[in-house]
Amino acid sequence: MGNGVSEELVRITSGEWSALIHPLGAELQSLRDGVGREYMTDADPAYWTGHAPLLFPIIGSLSGDTFRHEGREYGLPRHGFARRSRFALAAQSEDAVTFALEDSEASRAAYPFAFRLEMAFRLNGGALSMAATVHNRGAAVMPFSFGYHPAFAWPLPDGGEKAGHRIIFAQDEPEAVRRVSKATGELLSGGEETPVVARELALHEGLFEADAMVWIGLASRALRYVSSDGPALDIAFPDTPDLGLWQVPGAHYICIEPWAGHADPLGFDGEISDKPGIILLPPGEATTFRMDVRVS
Repeated sequence: MGNGVSEELVRITSGEWSALIHPLGAELQSLRDGVGREYMTDADPAYWTGHAPLLFPIIGSLSGDTFRHEGREYGLPRHGFARRSRFALAAQSEDAVTFALEDSEASRAAYPFAFRLEMAFRLNGGALSMAATVHNRGAAVMPFSFGYHPAFAWPLPDGGEKAGHRIIFAQDEPEAVRRVSKATGELLSGGEETPVVARELALHEGLFEADAMVWIGLASRALRYVSSDGPALDIAFPDTPDLGLWQVPGAHYICIEPWAGHADPLGFDGEISDKPGIILLPPGEATTFRMDVRVS
């Protein structure tokens, strides 16, 4: 693939639209229209080089970067290992691709469960559908979390100034906003009065000086990320009850992160199966988490 694009990137197209996904982490790296406008992060290394990592089998940080299962301790880095794992190409067509990651000897040393994580992308014009399916291939209940972490352009292309951008939630969101510890990444107790007014959040960099904003038990399952002068993104996440918003102040992206689960509460030292927000997947079963992004 020319023009400085990595040969490894998998390209899907629909009409004039294209998306690029890297097999390392099955990470979405680009969503572009027919005139080359990019709706994803510029990945400026001065701020953050990520694009859209997948968070599995944990979201955020564990207390002491360890979890306990049946009396044993296991170490996992923030957001888990999927984002740094190479996925196999499972299926591909012009407008769709599916990647898969399965447990290995190395993964079981850190997370002692048999799993398969399938990540499917489908492009239909300016609408990108994503679906992550987690399979429990073992004989025991599997505790896990899953989250999306896409970084969208802020400002959006031809969208005017950053200060004119807003997030409009589908439902009222009166609950307090939670924060994570800058030192450890754990979820802090208590919360802050929500900055959402009449379902709208006016975006400005000051929101993120205390790190990510977290909603536990969000009422909405969709939102609209809008600019003052140009495009908007309609984002739906029907299967995830939590949400994170994050950026490094000064960067040209905003991460809109639907989660099923969240970081350890500060000081949590229980079994992972008892962690608040954890999913317990029975053996032989599977569950899917969807995220749809439409440019309008």
